[in-house]
Amino acid sequence: MSRPATGPDDGARPRIGLSTSSVYPESTAHAFGYAAALGYEAVEVMVGIDSLSQQSGAVRQLADYHGLPVSAVHAPCLLFTQAVWGVEPWGKLERSAAMAQEVGAAVVVVHPPFRWQREYARDFVNGIAALEESTGIAFAVENMYPWRASRRRLAMYLPGWDPSGESYANTTIDLSHAAIAHDDPVAMAQRLGPRLRHVHLTDGTGSGRDEHLVPGRGTTGAREFLEHLAATGFGGEVVLEINTRRCSTREEREADLAESLAFAREHLARSVHDPAGAARSDPSA
Repeated sequence: MSRPATGPDDGARPRIGLSTSSVYPESTAHAFGYAAALGYEAVEVMVGIDSLSQQSGAVRQLADYHGLPVSAVHAPCLLFTQAVWGVEPWGKLERSAAMAQEVGAAVVVVHPPFRWQREYARDFVNGIAALEESTGIAFAVENMYPWRASRRRLAMYLPGWDPSGESYANTTIDLSHAAIAHDDPVAMAQRLGPRLRHVHLTDGTGSGRDEHLVPGRGTTGAREFLEHLAATGFGGEVVLEINTRRCSTREEREADLAESLAFAREHLARSVHDPAGAARSDPSA
């Protein structure tokens, strides 16, 4: 694969990165290869069960080899990464910040605590602020969603799944999570204002499953969300975080990653040369 040339409007929009989770079950090394070949401009490293993702030196070598900066480190706070870097949650965040510093990333993406992590959750908001102060790294707390059991919605996160209700200085919006919560991501962005630092661009249908679809294949309003970001001058990072596990070949996975990048480029640049598109993104227009 040859790396495509950047488009004429690339300098007028946020940087577009690729999450290493988007190529699972392929490795962190494969993610850097896809990103470089397809023309992504950065990589977000999901710290997980892939041993490379846990090693700052290996990540730095991949970034240098492919000429791609690391835009963010995603802390190991998923259910299946509970044992990565030990079991003490604040220790995991400290190690995530150390990795971010070592690889040149300015952001650590973190989920709010699970409800059963009561001690961790008790002072989570203040603890995140203290970590930002001590490390100089932005801890962008991600929106999550209520879990569903039969017809009931269960609150599984503390202090809550919607970061706009707390005083976090930096936050992340994930469109697949917004779909599950039946939340409008544009409205969430408006609530967050300048505290929105990071975006996981994907899609969902509101089915109750964390689908992480290629943007545009769901019903979350990914196009309108990107046009809102462009119209309001969003200056953070936009990272594609899609699920390609069902792709049966490398070519199929590559096609999904390329389609996602093209979608992001088109709609982030829309307001630059399409005043009508910008107006649609502004609810007051």
